[in-house]
Amino acid sequence: MTLSTTERKIIESSIRDVKDFPKPGIIFKDITTLLNDKEAYGVLMNHLYERYKEYSLDYVAGIDARGFIFGAALAQMLGVGFVPIRKKGKLPYTTISEKYSLEYGIDEIEVHIDAFNKTKNARVLLIDDLIATGGTANAAAKLINQAGASCVEACFIIGLNFLDGQKNLKETTDVYSLIEVN
Repeated sequence: MTLSTTERKIIESSIRDVKDFPKPGIIFKDITTLLNDKEAYGVLMNHLYERYKEYSLDYVAGIDARGFIFGAALAQMLGVGFVPIRKKGKLPYTTISEKYSLEYGIDEIEVHIDAFNKTKNARVLLIDDLIATGGTANAAAKLINQAGASCVEACFIIGLNFLDGQKNLKETTDVYSLIEVN
């Protein structure tokens, strides 16, 4: 299931472009304007529900921090659990972690070691607001699989196609982006 032309226009028009943030030459896609637009947020969440209601999911996992906004709401709508994938050092219990490369170094995300233990062979949807180079998303999908679950798809509100993150992530899991920027 994909967005209708009308749905796409509603969602796209609610996302603000901020030039030269966080540094010159970057056009930042600001989703805070989507979040405070009740029509656009409603269209988005209803679309995600309709897309994923037949996936037989056990969990939705959201990437720190904007993935929590969409992931927790979608998990509640689908009647499944929500699992946060956090930056290193933010979870209070025993974790497993995955490192990934950044433009100038390495970062790490983690999940509780027992995040998916309540369901054998748990089916998990990974969600975040945007995919650029795909480093964080790739690490998150690998982490879900490492934790004994199966990342059945990674969903993003915005996909920046010119950075190849989606292409690289498709080696690990299926990928769906609502809005694609070329």
